[in-house]
Amino acid sequence: MNGNTQRSDSSMIENDTLTRLEARLEALESRLAYQEHWLDTLDQALAGQAQRLDRLERVNALMQQRLRDQHQTLAALDAPGTSDADERPPHY
Repeated sequence: MNGNTQRSDSSMIENDTLTRLEARLEALESRLAYQEHWLDTLDQALAGQAQRLDRLERVNALMQQRLRDQHQTLAALDAPGTSDADERPPHY
């Protein structure tokens, strides 16, 4: 009987170890799936931010160009060759 008891105890220990390993494996698989989901989510968010940044950079460049153009126009109006005395009054 002693021999059967040892085999039974050994078998129970192996089953218990196997059960714990399976539970750990399932937990790791679950964590991996969760992390993959969030990596995909972050990747999509990053792609969206990159597109938004590109649009904002284009708008910024356009605004800078318009500001330079307006600055040049104002500078040309204030040029020494023209004065208020040379212009016609608005009622003419």
